[in-house]
Amino acid sequence: MLGSTHGTLTTDFRARVEACGEHPRRAVHSTAGSPSEGVPDLDVSGRPLHADVPDLDRFFRPESVAVIGASDAEGRPNTGITRQLIAWAGRVGARLHPVHPTRETVFGLPCHASVADLPEQVDLAVLLVGDPLPVIEELAEAKVKFAVAFASGFAETGDEGAAAQARLAAAVRRSGLRLLGPNTNLNAFEEFREDLEGPAIALITQSGHQGRPVYTLQELGIRLSHWAPTGNEADLETSDFISYFAERPEVGAIACYVEGLKDGRAFLLAADRAARNGVPVVAVKVGRTETGARTAASHTGKLTGADTVVDAAMRQFGVIRVDGLDELQDTAALLARARKPKADGVVVYSISGGTGAHFSDLATEAGLRLPTLSKARQDELHQWIPEYLNVANPVDNGGHPVGDWRGRKIIDAILADPSVGVLICPITGPFPPMSDRLAQDLVDAAAQTEKLVCVVWGSPVGTEEAYRTTLLGSSRVATFRTFGNCITAVRAYLDHHRFTSGYRSPFEDAPRTPSPSYRKAQALMRPGQQLSEHAAKQLLRAYGIRVPREQLVTSAAAAVRAAGLVGYPVVMKASGPQLAHKTELGLVKVGLTSASQIRDAYRELTDIARYEEIPLDGILVCQMVERGVEMVVGVTQDQLFGPTVTVGLGGVLVEVLHDAAVRVPPFGEDQARAMLRELRGHALLEGVRGAPPADVDALVEVVLRVQRMALELGDELSELDINPLMVLPRGQGAVALDALAVCR
Repeated sequence: MLGSTHGTLTTDFRARVEACGEHPRRAVHSTAGSPSEGVPDLDVSGRPLHADVPDLDRFFRPESVAVIGASDAEGRPNTGITRQLIAWAGRVGARLHPVHPTRETVFGLPCHASVADLPEQVDLAVLLVGDPLPVIEELAEAKVKFAVAFASGFAETGDEGAAAQARLAAAVRRSGLRLLGPNTNLNAFEEFREDLEGPAIALITQSGHQGRPVYTLQELGIRLSHWAPTGNEADLETSDFISYFAERPEVGAIACYVEGLKDGRAFLLAADRAARNGVPVVAVKVGRTETGARTAASHTGKLTGADTVVDAAMRQFGVIRVDGLDELQDTAALLARARKPKADGVVVYSISGGTGAHFSDLATEAGLRLPTLSKARQDELHQWIPEYLNVANPVDNGGHPVGDWRGRKIIDAILADPSVGVLICPITGPFPPMSDRLAQDLVDAAAQTEKLVCVVWGSPVGTEEAYRTTLLGSSRVATFRTFGNCITAVRAYLDHHRFTSGYRSPFEDAPRTPSPSYRKAQALMRPGQQLSEHAAKQLLRAYGIRVPREQLVTSAAAAVRAAGLVGYPVVMKASGPQLAHKTELGLVKVGLTSASQIRDAYRELTDIARYEEIPLDGILVCQMVERGVEMVVGVTQDQLFGPTVTVGLGGVLVEVLHDAAVRVPPFGEDQARAMLRELRGHALLEGVRGAPPADVDALVEVVLRVQRMALELGDELSELDINPLMVLPRGQGAVALDALAVCR
């Protein structure tokens, strides 16, 4: 029986290694979640382990502002912008200084000829000029902290514009100031309502127009605190604002519209900071289709990234990805305002059995748990609801009880059940006065419970008093207009709190110093080459990943001797650095049981290689392993996130069914197991049609060892493909039957 090799990595992977020295860092606004003293904040490949948090207080609330290119001439575009900036400066209490070489005053304010003539050091400079590059050095000499560039014509226009943006970014880095833009807009200087209370939504958009629906939530009583229109992100990027907003006490949720990411690693670090602080991040990410990705690139000049990897990375770090702007509004609003759930059970309460059944179907299909209420609770509800109506969940009151004192009794009884964390009441259409009484009872009950109360107001009119005044006037009831948005938001709400309640940053346990395996592996790497199967398996051995007993031979006689040592039956395979698909070329022979078969197979394999002009380093004589589940585990390099780890069904199934899950290192055992649960073929690992359960623990360990390899070798390893990885029955381990490795 093949012995097991698993059981050693997870402890080692989680253990902190000794500090390997100090590394310079940019100054941060907050020390929350920063590394302990003496512990390096770079991983083994030299990448940061913690998000820097820029001090953006003086950007959003400056004491002094300079407007470069200010104007009050009628008909000029800069005039309207200057007027809006003056109004904004007044609201935030900032002193505003117009700058223009030919004007003495602008809107009655003294105007200065140049940045050098400003009467004080300013916190923020707004550049109303076609080319911001020449102004950057002047701002640096004046020690300006922040600048905003509205000008377009940069990376969004193609190669020439990208080169201009690179020059602008380099000048900004030299200057020491922080730049928003170019190709941004005035959204950061919008007027936010000051009369709204409670946790706020902070908004980040790469397209200003796409943030408008979220901004208008204020008209429904939802508070907004900030809007960061990042534009082309030559300097300040989405990640910087996520990190900053995650530290703001007034921010209850961060809503993002993302066309592309500047730096995948920075995005994950920012998401990690938000998760550690329990601040939900809800994002629309463009690029699910080729058309969307191409359009986004032309708009902001960003990398949209491989969508499967982006999607997996967001889930991995708790970012809630939604598709529509309506979902972004509703989900962010719910997450910003709702308290932590008392339970994950959802009860659907309606005045119609049809409505309840319809909503329950959709909710259950989406993964929400609808617990059956206890017999005692059902008996209590039947005091007010006729016996012939269902009250197990969904609860159908039949209509009449909502019109009198019984309505509130029913709601309170449902909310009192310990299995219930969320009550959802779909009101598909107004029917005064009953719907008015129902809405008021829900609002009153929500004000007196810690549990979440949601209402779906289905009327397309939206002018009804019960909706406009009663429901929207409540800060405790979450009101939706569609079933779908309600279900999406509630699922995100429960998932977010489930995720953050047990969240531990994977960066805390990322390796900081190379392992002994890395030193062995480096000796095997061949830059710019694909390794032979034999060499690739040696690479796996270096990281403790089990391979079959095998020998590399260069003669038929040696092959016969090797088969005797390995043990019949055997597999024989050609091994060479240019071989990727051996089976298709007839370069694999299986089930060989005699010396004569070995000699014949050796001659046939070498003849094929000679005919196809394929250079070989020998023929592999391998132990034959048959009983198990074939899986694939691999590493690829993503343009945004760097090395990524994939696991899926092995053999040809991975190509036919595309049943695979992806994660971005670093990640822990919990995420490795979550990858397996995501697979449509996960049931194969549990044992089907009489097959024994597979050794999932061994598979998880292989995934973690491959991750360690990806982290330590970094971009030295362009690609790794273990296919198939034979996962044996429980307790017997996993064996890498074939492997392909490409060095960069």
